[in-house]
Amino acid sequence: MARELTFVTSNRHKFAEVHAILADRGISVAMRSMELREVQADTLEEIATEKVREASVAVDGPVIVEDTGLFIDVLRGFPGPYSAYVFRTLGNQGILRLLEETADRRATFKSVFAYGDPDGSVECFGAGAPGTIALTCRGEGWGYDPIFTPDNASGRTYGELGDDKNRLSHRRAALDKLAGWVQAGGR
Repeated sequence: MARELTFVTSNRHKFAEVHAILADRGISVAMRSMELREVQADTLEEIATEKVREASVAVDGPVIVEDTGLFIDVLRGFPGPYSAYVFRTLGNQGILRLLEETADRRATFKSVFAYGDPDGSVECFGAGAPGTIALTCRGEGWGYDPIFTPDNASGRTYGELGDDKNRLSHRRAALDKLAGWVQAGGR
């Protein structure tokens, strides 16, 4: 088994999901709450890479960070890599208002995990979940969970899935790639 990974995030909800998913794969992960600089870039990979480089300087041992984005087709991928800012400023209701007059509600929720070592090496693992934006907020969840309905969830939003979200999510798919790499002898 690999040494324990440190997941740098200030989001306890995100950590709980990552911890549960990696535990299923036999990988131990600890949380380190640290504010990382959020660079403005066109891709989640660029953002995650910069964040993990910064985190690797402060953490002794292997570290992971995540960047996620909600990419809405009719909005040409907006909010994409700006999803956290858009959520803080517009929230779910703002996204729903932007889509009020459109029938095309297709979207992809993407996740990229960057793994970094103290020596400066970085590997990225990404995945996406295709789906649609619901007409209203449904379920509990956090972030965009109450408005995103993945294709593989029988019409339920992430917010309605409860613990089942961890089996079906974009985060799960990206972490499965990361876990496979770690277990195959990645750094």
